[in-house]
Amino acid sequence: MSTNDKNKKSNNSFNPMWIYAIVGFLLIGFWLFTSSMGGEVKKLDRGTFFEYLKEGHIKTVRLNLEEHKVDVFLTDEALKLDQFKHFKKENSNMTAFAQAGPQYSFIVADNANFETEIEKAIQENKLKTAYTNIPPDEFGKMFWNILFWIILFGLLWYFMFRRIGGAGGGPGGQIFNIGKSRAKLFDENDKIKVTFKDVAGLEGAKEEVEEIVEFLKNPEKFTVLGGKIPKGALLVGPPGTGKTLLAKAVAGEANVPFFSLSGSDFVEMFVGVGASRVRDLFKNAKDKAPAIIFIDEIDAIGRARGKNNFTGGNDERENTLNQLLTEMDGFGTDTNVIVLAATNRADILDKALMRAGRFDRLIHVDLPELGERKEIFEVHLKPLKLGEDVDSEFLAKQTPGFSGADIANVCNEAALVAARKNKNKIERQDFLDAVDRIIGGLEKKNKLIKPKEKRRIAYHEAGHATIGWLLPHAAPLVKVTIVPRGKSLGAAWYLPEERQITTTEQMLDEIAATMGGRAAEEVVFGDISTGALSDLERVTKQASAMVSIYGLNDKIGNISYYDSTGQSEYGMSKPYSEETAKTIDAEVSKIIESQYDRAKNLLNEYRPQLDQLADKLLEKEVIFREDLVEIFGERIFEDDESIEPPGNAVSTLNTNPSDTIVVGEEPVEKND
Repeated sequence: MSTNDKNKKSNNSFNPMWIYAIVGFLLIGFWLFTSSMGGEVKKLDRGTFFEYLKEGHIKTVRLNLEEHKVDVFLTDEALKLDQFKHFKKENSNMTAFAQAGPQYSFIVADNANFETEIEKAIQENKLKTAYTNIPPDEFGKMFWNILFWIILFGLLWYFMFRRIGGAGGGPGGQIFNIGKSRAKLFDENDKIKVTFKDVAGLEGAKEEVEEIVEFLKNPEKFTVLGGKIPKGALLVGPPGTGKTLLAKAVAGEANVPFFSLSGSDFVEMFVGVGASRVRDLFKNAKDKAPAIIFIDEIDAIGRARGKNNFTGGNDERENTLNQLLTEMDGFGTDTNVIVLAATNRADILDKALMRAGRFDRLIHVDLPELGERKEIFEVHLKPLKLGEDVDSEFLAKQTPGFSGADIANVCNEAALVAARKNKNKIERQDFLDAVDRIIGGLEKKNKLIKPKEKRRIAYHEAGHATIGWLLPHAAPLVKVTIVPRGKSLGAAWYLPEERQITTTEQMLDEIAATMGGRAAEEVVFGDISTGALSDLERVTKQASAMVSIYGLNDKIGNISYYDSTGQSEYGMSKPYSEETAKTIDAEVSKIIESQYDRAKNLLNEYRPQLDQLADKLLEKEVIFREDLVEIFGERIFEDDESIEPPGNAVSTLNTNPSDTIVVGEEPVEKND
């Protein structure tokens, strides 16, 4: 049966809610019909009733013992009289049921006394009037009460259990289907607009994913040589690099059923639900094979088993993982189903999940390089109205370390900046302002700062700029500001060199440049402040990494205590002795203090230039690379090809938030 036939069948299936609707309409109609039977019933006093009774105008008297109500029915002869002719006129427009209704009614206080009186009056006057009474209907009352509660609980069952089950139980929407898969199915009837053309950069990752699509479209090309189609591919990379975008492109290109869901969709409070959903997911995929299953954030269920049992463990998650392992590579797994998964925490995934035969391919989706960033900018710049000075290559050079999501955010923020300025086109400066806004936060020019504090901030930032300009391996400075932005009171931005490895000398120069702010405070004012918090945090991490991870310390030697498997996260002990821990602490402190002294010596040597730079900062609040060239001269050890100086004194930013130097009571909020 085709997908269209299944959709038609599901659309034409009977909805049980129609039964509730029909029963409700019948009850309402019956109530309205019976409430109007008999026309208008007039009130009658007791004395007039007995007069009509003695005159022989009353055919039937009916007493409702429960309601103490007397219904009076007139004879046909009485209805012909002038005083009762209005009843005849009303009855002419009614049905036979309505004609049986009473013409008069009244209430009695005592049923027994009324019965005695009417029986006596009938006997004394020898009347043909019939007298009846209606006893209390206990069964009917009980029946309607039971029916009311049945209907109430039925509605509660439907709206609570059925709807809640529908939200978490998959097809059918009932609580008994809570073990059904939550995967969203995309097939040939769904028009997915994302294709591989929309995925800029990521050439290596895109090539491998495209090959998976080719496996499904033309399997004979590969199986004719005896090869087997890979069972799974794991996309690994930092957040925002395009892993989910690649999966969307696969869904748009494959032309096969594509099941998409998140790892958290398997997690539920009920025991056994996760494993049941895995079974249902693969069953549906096998029924539609060839098909692709995409599990985003697979680390939600794929975390290594038995690593965090000290917190009580999570047997339900482990059961879900075990079922996933069985479905991916167990007995009977000969169907043409490929599993794609994405995570940025591959180090914590279970080894059994990572082995060949389950995820045959590990595809790294790294941060884009310069050329890839240019391609990504060109994709996101297409829908924008750009000025003539906007160049994708220039923007790519100003954004090292940016992911694809960051670049998309820059383009959107630039459009908002231009719109805020009532421009018709987005210009280069708008993009640079957007980068400023994303990295440093919004400018707070109205924030009040005392002149004494502002002078300290100026010297702090001038210290960073001076040391960074004088050291050969420090990143070239581009912009310094003492305008409060975000949580910072001042900041210095650099354009770091894009390199794959870092030497000891480069790291030491970076530490010295980072400590230049506090060193300038001590050199000029003779004391230090709390404004170097983020500086100290950064250099402590760098120095610790040099000693205990990268093996760049002579005393510790070529030893690394870094655990790439992530298992040390759950350990309560260090991988080294207490004596080694003391040595590490001493060497970290030695590195930081030596570079701090080095920065102070440089600042004392170039004190006049430091004062000029601080005065210019106090005067202009924002200075650029050209101002440092005017004071210090050109950097003779700078590689001119590694940086393109911005023209017309345009500001640029360091795209690594951890490189932002801050002074003030609070550090810049870092974006890892």
